[in-house]
Amino acid sequence: MLLMFGVNRKAPFVQVFPKSAILSGLLSKKVTKDGFPVIFHDVFLFTEEKGLIIEKRVTDLTLDEFLSYGPQRSAENVGKPIYRKTKGGTIFEWAVEDDDHLCILKDVFQSVNDSLGFNIELKFDNNRVYTEAELVRVIKVIMKVVLDDAKERVIMFSTFHPDAALLIRKLQNLYPVFFLSNGGNEIHSDTRRNSLEEAVKLCLAGGLQGIVSEVKAILRNPSAINKIKDSHLSLITYGQLNNVGEVVYMQRNMGVEGVIVDVVEEIMETVSELNDTDSGERGQALCIDEKTVLTEKMDRHCSKEEILCLFSLLPLLLHR
Repeated sequence: MLLMFGVNRKAPFVQVFPKSAILSGLLSKKVTKDGFPVIFHDVFLFTEEKGLIIEKRVTDLTLDEFLSYGPQRSAENVGKPIYRKTKGGTIFEWAVEDDDHLCILKDVFQSVNDSLGFNIELKFDNNRVYTEAELVRVIKVIMKVVLDDAKERVIMFSTFHPDAALLIRKLQNLYPVFFLSNGGNEIHSDTRRNSLEEAVKLCLAGGLQGIVSEVKAILRNPSAINKIKDSHLSLITYGQLNNVGEVVYMQRNMGVEGVIVDVVEEIMETVSELNDTDSGERGQALCIDEKTVLTEKMDRHCSKEEILCLFSLLPLLLHR
């Protein structure tokens, strides 16, 4: 199973993970006002000026303005503060244990070992309508950096924007393109974003290679996994529940090919422990308690009994 971890800066990439892990860094990409691909998760950057919290659209900033926020390359410089805003509207200062300065895509390609693959997610504002010309400009700027610096690194592209996904595939056929979908957990005006069924249709129509689904959509509808795989598409999941090792273990057994997580080492440890408790006998899946879902290793889809076990835990899992 492929493990991916999300990052906004360079620092997380230099951690040393077990060699047995197949890892990929998730890079959320924007292009600055003056045409530089940068790594930043959110559409807006929140900062403090004259005692007030204000928001700035990342794509409206020049590269120099963007790099002036957060930790700086030189200890002599003091970066402007960065805040984040939750979906509920709460604003808090950005603070993590191991932080680094903001950077451009080229920096990451040149600083990170080639053995680590990149999932390059192109992020766009959900509340803005983009012309095809605007989408093409962003894609081409990012693509130039990738073609210049990727070398032999494994690369995939992903995006929630249906038209952008189709254009990425149209403009290149060297790297796989995945369509991101929350599987109906949120409703959008573009119906292509509202279900896994629509995601499959988009992928097949545009020649995309797979879907990155919110994990809850898969847990609510496990049969979707077979439908996606029967369409010859790959399936990866994301979401907070992927930080629960037992949930990742279950997905692997159900046929999910990759997961995006925040805590790679913890997930690997939990899945390894579950593997160590395997009896090796088919059909002896066990629902131990609310924290341990299954302990059978298998190279097949889950049995009816295993799916029933999963459903018995759904109320707990889906409200985490």
